[in-house]
Amino acid sequence: MSFPDAVVRALRCSVCTACVGLNDRTLRCERGHSFDLAKQGYVNLLHAKVPSGTADTAEMVAARVEFLDGGHYGGLADAVADQAATAGAGLVVDAGAGTGYYLARVLGRLPAASGLALDVSAMALRRAARAHERLGAVVWNLWEPWPVASGSASVVLNVFAPRNGPEFRRVLRPGGVLIVVSPRPDHLRELASVVDLLEVDRRKEERLEERLAEHFERVGSQEHGARLVLSPGDVRRAVMMGPSAHHPRRLERLGEVREPLAVTMSCRISVYRPKT
Repeated sequence: MSFPDAVVRALRCSVCTACVGLNDRTLRCERGHSFDLAKQGYVNLLHAKVPSGTADTAEMVAARVEFLDGGHYGGLADAVADQAATAGAGLVVDAGAGTGYYLARVLGRLPAASGLALDVSAMALRRAARAHERLGAVVWNLWEPWPVASGSASVVLNVFAPRNGPEFRRVLRPGGVLIVVSPRPDHLRELASVVDLLEVDRRKEERLEERLAEHFERVGSQEHGARLVLSPGDVRRAVMMGPSAHHPRRLERLGEVREPLAVTMSCRISVYRPKT
């Protein structure tokens, strides 16, 4: 398991910002800073300790893998891949990639593209590193300047993840596209009947536009929704793969779910181009 050449060329040393090369299983810059690939295939370029409650835990990652393997968000992944396909070949950077589910679907649609999965969770990136042969996985805090070359990406994906507008803009090449997937207020609302979910900010879309307006213009938008019937096990997985899993007291009623539950999957896919 190794990093695609296109990903290595796009990466920068997180200590000095110099270019890096891959020798055996070590990324090394010209000044001698080195970063070993973990045996699971990802590399950690982050120097700071990740604050508790920030990164996905092993239990959260397992829940996400099992839930997504059930195909519940397959239509959403296809819709994201459809949008990414309009940008052509190149490097696809997934900011907040998690297990690499959406990035792998995009790479499957773009046979000449390579993918860089960025996420703060090493647990999630263990999965992402195996999600596709043309994918490289890097542990990084999205709020910090990314160890990625300016203008190196043809597509930036941001699916249910933190948004760093200046870095989105910096790494995108001219003519590149940013694809953002955000939950709508009614997303999975029925789960609130069985667990004390963290609420979706009703001004989330407005805040999204405000944060990106300085650097991007929106050129397309579509709503994506579906009615899902979840087994009791998938209800638990849907809750455990999200931020509510960091708050155990909110999960006390999960064990009460004994029957399938119909829920609403509702999100918006927005496409942006960098302002010139």
